[in-house]
Amino acid sequence: MTQPNDLLPEGLEDRLPQEAARITAAMRACLDVLDAHGYDRVRPPLLEFEASLAGRMAGVAAGPNGGLDSRAMFRFVDPASLRTLALRSDITPQIGRIASTSLRDAARPLRLAYCGDTALIRASQLDPARERLQLGAELIGADSVAAASEAVMLAVEALGAAGLTGISVDFTLPDLVDTLAAEALPLAPDRREAVRRELDTKDAGGLKAAGGAAYLPLLYATGPFAEALPALRAVDAGGALKSRLDALEQIAASIGDSARITLDPTERHGFEYQSWFGFTLYADGLRRAAGRGGTYRIAGSDEPATGFTLYIDRLAEAAPDPEAARLIWLPLGHDRAAAAALRTQGWRTRAQLAEGEHPGALGCTHILEASGPAELEPRP
Repeated sequence: MTQPNDLLPEGLEDRLPQEAARITAAMRACLDVLDAHGYDRVRPPLLEFEASLAGRMAGVAAGPNGGLDSRAMFRFVDPASLRTLALRSDITPQIGRIASTSLRDAARPLRLAYCGDTALIRASQLDPARERLQLGAELIGADSVAAASEAVMLAVEALGAAGLTGISVDFTLPDLVDTLAAEALPLAPDRREAVRRELDTKDAGGLKAAGGAAYLPLLYATGPFAEALPALRAVDAGGALKSRLDALEQIAASIGDSARITLDPTERHGFEYQSWFGFTLYADGLRRAAGRGGTYRIAGSDEPATGFTLYIDRLAEAAPDPEAARLIWLPLGHDRAAAAALRTQGWRTRAQLAEGEHPGALGCTHILEASGPAELEPRP
């Protein structure tokens, strides 16, 4: 019977066996891909000092402390140090801290992988989840086309290994407005945020009113990559974006036909600290993005890095159910050595604890007999 205190807070939910199995299978498949490509896994703590989490990432859309916005994090005072702790909302800053401290003398480029839970104080209407299982990879000490290409290809491969299909990658240029405003399309610093905001909403009228009429062509340089890139090159009459656009073309060529590629050069949502390149991942059957990535610099050390994050719990919406291992019933007094041998062969075992338990009701398809596994008769 449900009690009033059994209700979960808004944005949090239980993952029941079937969904949890899909999440676990997707997580293992993705981590196996990262491991196969030489990414070493690290496990940062769930809690850190707020100042460390909030100040490790720099970017054009960073929070008020120059990094992640700590107002999105659960915060409380540590009784041991009397300093403010925060529950992580993103693991990437923790990887930056590890690279800048414990692994600062490790050879570069440094390849690290991670997987863990994150939490938010509040979520958006489009994505109400306040807890996420975040998995990703970071390539630290490299800011090049080769590094960006590796990150995108690795993310696509990981999604494919998790069983997702119809994968697409949407490229963006997070620092686009600042790059153009410096010279090619001059814009006073106090107008840039308003122009970015109107580009975010794709509002042509608002863009003109904000003094960004020269930026109107950017609204139409979107869509399939092969069509949108020439349109963006046409906007870049002064050549301010040439190196970036050439890089996008090379990254797209490295992906080939393993994913559909689109371009939305003014997209900023989810790119709080990325620099010249960002990408969003989508797949068939998912209501929201499967993940995001791009290039950035680690605040404090100013070291360049490239990486991506996948939201593994979202993948359960489209990931296939893992192949169920055979489940065998172990009756009272069963041969424990025989049961252990079956487990090494891939069987799942479920042991009887008391008289009156029915193996069929508990999901078993076989029973361990003296001669070995025997198929159970279906329940009448």
